[in-house]
Amino acid sequence: MDGIVLQPGEGEPVRKHLVLAELPELEAFLLRFSPDFEGVDLHRHADHVDSFYVLEGEAEFTMDGETVRAGPGTFVAAPVGVEHGFRVVGDGDLVMLNVHGPNTGFGLRLRS
Repeated sequence: MDGIVLQPGEGEPVRKHLVLAELPELEAFLLRFSPDFEGVDLHRHADHVDSFYVLEGEAEFTMDGETVRAGPGTFVAAPVGVEHGFRVVGDGDLVMLNVHGPNTGFGLRLRS
């Protein structure tokens, strides 16, 4: 099979996260952050879209100067060049699907 099919819980464990896919066109991760995680500072990408789908917990996303609270079922996508970041809100873990398009090597950086 040329595609990728993973069952629940499958993927490559890296720290608290799972690497789900690494193709030239995209890379996908199941990210898990504990409540004490300090967050991801505001940044921008010149070469890829950075998108998030909240599965569990809550986050506070800042994008282009606006801040929104994001609970389960919320989708956030930061286009190329748009400043964005997030932090965990509340006392539970934050679990998100994170997809980058195209693949820019985030999985390699996670492993190092």
